[in-house]
Parts: sequence; C-alpha cells; structure tokens
Amino acid sequence: MLRQALKDKKRIVVKIGSSSLQHPQTGELDYIKLDVLVRELCNLRNQGKDVVLVTSGAIAQGKKAVNLRTDNKNEDAIAVKQACAAIGQARLMTTYQKIFSEYNQLTAQILMTKNTILDDMNRENAVNTFSELLKLGVIPIVNENDTIATYEIEFGDNDTLSAVVVTLIGADMLLLLSDIDGLYTDDPRKNPDARFVETVEKLDEHYMQMGKASTGSSVGTGGMNTKLNAAKIATNAGADMIIASGADVKIIHRIMDGQNLGTLFTAKKDENFCLKDFLEEIHPSHS
Repeated sequence: MLRQALKDKKRIVVKIGSSSLQHPQTGELDYIKLDVLVRELCNLRNQGKDVVLVTSGAIAQGKKAVNLRTDNKNEDAIAVKQACAAIGQARLMTTYQKIFSEYNQLTAQILMTKNTILDDMNRENAVNTFSELLKLGVIPIVNENDTIATYEIEFGDNDTLSAVVVTLIGADMLLLLSDIDGLYTDDPRKNPDARFVETVEKLDEHYMQMGKASTGSSVGTGGMNTKLNAAKIATNAGADMIIASGADVKIIHRIMDGQNLGTLFTAKKDENFCLKDFLEEIHPSHS
C-alpha cells in the first residue's frame, strides 16, 4: 500500500549524484544516461506532476574541462573548487538545456547556498521563484552555488540541498539516486552480512547510526550519513523519500509506478522540526 501511494505524488524532487552522471573510466558525462534521465523527468511532467532536479557534477566537469588531475595537491583548495564550479556549472546547464529542449521542456537554473535558507528574505525570494517556475510548467535545475559558497554558508552535499528544496516548495516526494541501492544495516561493500532495509517508518537513532559517514565514490561528497540527514529533513517536512540506485535511471518511473525498489522513508510531518537548527547541527558555521 505504501508503495502504491507513490503513484499519486504531485510534486517530486529528484537528486542525482556526480558518480551517476559520468563514465567512471574517463569522468566524461554519460550522454545516454543523461538523455534517459531527462526523458524520465519530462514524462513525470507530462503526467501533470511538478518536477525539480537537483544535480551534482559542476566541480567534476570543471576539473575535467581544465585537465585538473585527481592527484593534484591543490584540487581541494576552495578557490580551485570555486573556479572549477564556475566552468563546470555552465557546461552542465548547457548540456541539460540541449537535451530538455529535445522534449520541448523548459528548464531554469537555481543556485543556492545555506544562506538561502538562513536568511529570511533570501528564503522567501527562493520560495517565490520556485513557485512561479512550477506554475509555468518549468523544471528547475538546482545545484549548490559552489562558486560563491564559503565554509560558512555551504551545504556540503546535494543530499541535504535536495531535502531543503523539498521544504521550500512543499514537495511530497524526494528521490535520491545514488551509487548504492538503499539503506543497509551496515556497509554492504565491507560486510557481507549487511541486510537491506526496505522501509523506514520511524527514522530513529537506531537507523541514523547505520549512516556512518562512508561513500564508495571518489566523485561525490555524500555518504549514507548525508542521505539519512536528508531523510530526516524531508520526512519531517511531510514528504516520503526513497534512496535508490542511479545505475539505471529508468528506475524513476518504476518507483513512481509503485514497484518495490530502494529504501522508502515514510513522511512524518513535524511542525516543531526546525530546519535552521538542524542545518546548523549537521553543517556548523565556522566563525
């Protein structure tokens, strides 16, 4: 029953990570996968649903464009990341817009920082922009504004960012496409006895402990820990959330058709949940 209810979702945020967007051998964009992703999102839109895409990949694409080797000692310097983000974000959006236009779908770019949420006026402006775009039938494409983000105002990962978008637009569904097919009792890459968790109806400390910060990808920044933080934000905001594998992006329509794929976190709306406090707890500002 829980899965069948997903068919009726009206406003969906889909997040896809860097490692799901590119060829692992070269780091170049996987155009076939991007094309299928865009087709899936346009199909949801054609069903009358509101759709928002949260995409990673700007820094990775920028590094690739300027031939920055992964063993470059300066690659983690924030100025280098910001420069790569500026180059890569433009390339990424150009690619998305070209493919979306083939399906006659308008898109818009929205770049956010943590300050978009912490500042009341910024937050209100963001809400108004999203609202108007969705009214117009546009698919907003969201990323962190890495070019201007500093340690004080960065989300640190797009899992958190996608959950924040859910709260801003009142979405009822968040789909995190990842390099892992859901939540396990332990890291399945290290522990063969790790068991898959199909449904989480109450995201308590027992489940949060399963998200020890680990990630199998050298490209992205978010491990299971960040995904569980995202689940906490999204479910408290009244949205269901699913973590699923981004290896085959056709999984989007299968999940939305009610198939039992990925780990489902069911909504538990909490009016007392304070997003600002939670963001500060998981990504403290540095003074």
